[in-house]
Amino acid sequence: MVQVYLALGSNVGDSKKLIDDAIILLSVTLSDIVRAPFYTSKAVGYTDQPDFLNTAIRGETDLSPLDLLKFVKDIEQQVGRVYRFRWGPREIDIDIIFYDNLIMNTTRLSIPHPRFAERDFVLRPIIDIDANVVDPISHKSLIEILKALPVTDLAIFDKK
Repeated sequence: MVQVYLALGSNVGDSKKLIDDAIILLSVTLSDIVRAPFYTSKAVGYTDQPDFLNTAIRGETDLSPLDLLKFVKDIEQQVGRVYRFRWGPREIDIDIIFYDNLIMNTTRLSIPHPRFAERDFVLRPIIDIDANVVDPISHKSLIEILKALPVTDLAIFDKK
C-alpha cells in the first residue's frame, strides 16, 4: 500500500455534497481516508466563475499511479463532471498531488502535481492533514513552500 494525497474542488452545484460523494466513491479503493477542512477560494486560470470549495484527502491504495488516475477520472464522471473548457467551472475536480515520494512525469500524469506549489488551496488542506509533508522534488516542507508564496498568489479567503 502507498500513501496518496488528492486535492478535491468544486464550484458548480452543491459543492460540499459533490465532494463528499466523491470521497465516498474514493473509499471503495482508498483506505484510511483522512479529509482536511474545506476552504473557499477564488478560481485560478479562468477567473470569471464562481468561487471554489476545496479540500484534500490522504489515503492508502494498492493501485498504480496510472490506475489511480483512471479511477479518479471515473469518479469525476460518476459524480457528474461536465468538461466545459480548461480551468472552467467544475462539478468536481480530483487531482493526484502526491503518491508516496514518487516523482513521475509522463504525457498522461505528473507526480507531484506540477502546480501544487503555486496553490495555497492545495497546500493548506494537505498541511492540515499532516504538517510534516515534504515535496519529493525540492525537499522543502509544504509549510516552507506555502510561506514562500507571494501574497498576490493567495487564493483562499475563507476556511469553512
